[in-house]
Amino acid sequence: MQLFSKPLCALTFSLSLLITSENHLLQLHAQQSYAETINSVQPKIVKLYGAGGARGLESYQSGFLISSEGHVLTVWSYVLDTEQLTVVLDDGRRFTAELIGADPRLAIALLKIPAAEVPHFQLANAIPLTSGNRVLAFCNLFGVATGNESASVLHGNVAVRTQLTARRGAFESTYKGSVYVLDAMTNNPGAAGGALTDRQGNLAGLLGKELRNSLDNTWLNYAIPIEELVGSIDDLMAGRVPTARRTDDSRLKPNEPMSLDELGVALVPNLLTTTPPFVDQVRNGFAAHAAGLRTDDLILFVNDRLVASCKDLRNELEYIDRIDELVLMIERDKKDLLEIKIRLP
Repeated sequence: MQLFSKPLCALTFSLSLLITSENHLLQLHAQQSYAETINSVQPKIVKLYGAGGARGLESYQSGFLISSEGHVLTVWSYVLDTEQLTVVLDDGRRFTAELIGADPRLAIALLKIPAAEVPHFQLANAIPLTSGNRVLAFCNLFGVATGNESASVLHGNVAVRTQLTARRGAFESTYKGSVYVLDAMTNNPGAAGGALTDRQGNLAGLLGKELRNSLDNTWLNYAIPIEELVGSIDDLMAGRVPTARRTDDSRLKPNEPMSLDELGVALVPNLLTTTPPFVDQVRNGFAAHAAGLRTDDLILFVNDRLVASCKDLRNELEYIDRIDELVLMIERDKKDLLEIKIRLP
């Protein structure tokens, strides 16, 4: 029995061809749209090369331009711990960067290169994302782009936006704010400091440093929303960086302040007024040892106050009552930022 006439079959075949052609055109348009977005973003991405190689650590990471005058936003890490920090632009030009400032609590750093009229992201135009949004991650993944090669581009989605502190301490990070958890594999060497954008190339986040779950050894792929960083970036751009307490501070000192002796901590010899507060010894049985402080740790902050020298550290302890909690932010092994909380018995 004949179910369809020849004209109806021809019409069905024609409709099928039309649908197939439309789908092909849509796919082609999507590919062209992605290509246009990627091409527009690539000139704003930079490759960073600095310290690390001699210690067996990766000596590269990523960053992106945030002003026409050559300001670069990246993550704060051991890679920046050098006087020969090199920034390579998308067109292959190389510059020695100046570290303008850093905010270790947010794990960000601001660099400056002697370049003008460079393509850049406008922080004021950064957008928020929600779960399910498609995203692109631009970074110097595995250091494969050394000259004018394009940065690596990963495609994925935002799995969830959540507080990093909500992860019950499984991830050791000084940053405690909101993050985008991604299904793209951004937690690999060189990716940190890269840019997260939406499908149209609008800036949304800064790719975070490698974080491994201490409970099950899984890695977290995440980015920090730009809105969480804007205030600190503005301060760094304006030269407003965290400072030590002034010696003429009018705040009253407690009757029984904390001391290094009570904590069981000895610093390196204070030979200069600017000697950094490196830990020389942590005595067994004392509160600092029980909290996990180690020899050679560099103390950066005491209760959110920057301590740039041994003198600053001792001065700051004079304002902390021995019955209060002491919160130290330290740098360990020139690569890890850790927060240590100490209470005297």
